[in-house]
Amino acid sequence: MPFIQINTSSKSVVENDDLLQKDISKMIAALTGKPEDYVMTMIQRDTKMTFAGSDEPCCFIKVKSIGSLDPASMSKSLCELISSKTNINTNRIYIEFIDVEASNWGFNCSTFG
Repeated sequence: MPFIQINTSSKSVVENDDLLQKDISKMIAALTGKPEDYVMTMIQRDTKMTFAGSDEPCCFIKVKSIGSLDPASMSKSLCELISSKTNINTNRIYIEFIDVEASNWGFNCSTFG
């Protein structure tokens, strides 16, 4: 049920996007304490974006989960991972954390609550 979506203005995020997605999946599972079997990741590259009036590489991350979010501690880990893999400065990364009610999250023909 944790979902992380990464939008970046960078055309080439890393040499191996699959490896980045696997690293992110593991990290989100660890940070939320939820099984990785339920983690979904999405990376959208080459998105037209500006940050602080500049079109230098930047990133917007959206993290959704049914509970288990701790933005204060997760922000640093996510920023550092993305920055280390993409060379996007951490001061050009925004993260939105969204806590979703279990009844509003569908999966396998039902909802979690």
